[in-house]
Amino acid sequence: MEPFSPITLGFLGSLAAGSLTAVGAIPVLFGRIPSRATRDLLLGFAAGVMLAASFFSLIIPALDAAEGQFDNGALPAAIVCVAILLGMGAVALMNERLPHEHFKSGREGPDSASLRRVWLFIIAITIHNFPEGLAVGVGFGADGLSGGLPLAIGIGLQNAPEGLAVAVSLLGEGYSRRRAWGIAALTGLVEPVGGLLGAGIISISQPLLPWGLAFAAGAMLYVISHEIIPETHRSGHQNRATLGLAVGLVIMLFLDVWLGG
Repeated sequence: MEPFSPITLGFLGSLAAGSLTAVGAIPVLFGRIPSRATRDLLLGFAAGVMLAASFFSLIIPALDAAEGQFDNGALPAAIVCVAILLGMGAVALMNERLPHEHFKSGREGPDSASLRRVWLFIIAITIHNFPEGLAVGVGFGADGLSGGLPLAIGIGLQNAPEGLAVAVSLLGEGYSRRRAWGIAALTGLVEPVGGLLGAGIISISQPLLPWGLAFAAGAMLYVISHEIIPETHRSGHQNRATLGLAVGLVIMLFLDVWLGG
């Protein structure tokens, strides 16, 4: 028997994963900033981790859960497919409706002249990080430690290069080293909010399990396609980014089989 409830595990696991955003940003405090090529390699690694987690830690368990509820057939597959699309659509809607700013492509969403630039960045990272926390929480809510631990470790690993990318980008906008690090660290704190929500919903209603797992996967897949991969390909480092993606994918696959088995 596990010492903590799935909801507590979901909150603590997503908090730990989100905290690694601050750890990844530490180099900006000491002036040891990796090159753009290295940062793209690390972001590619993050994309690979999220891609593997989406399928092996969320979509496949969602299919298993749906088949347990409805037996084999078209209905379990249809449920998972619809939930994936709903997850992607939800993040796309946030991306469209909330004013935010990307580091390279500029401002998106409604006109937001009254918002300070720093809050535009924070909103952008919130859109990015919330689905990750949701996924970790759903994993713990679905199957305790064995379901959530691989996700928490994988998401934590990919949060580190993301935290560095955020802090470096803020440095480029003129923020001090400490302020850039502090803002990057704060962006990770949205993940436990998503983790608490995901674990709570799944713990309360087991029939929602396949929907929650696949919804979280769809949300992460949108982030991978819309945010991370385009960012890694903007500066001509596609080969390094793809190498990073491959390494991240196989490491996450290994973690999922090893820790979740």
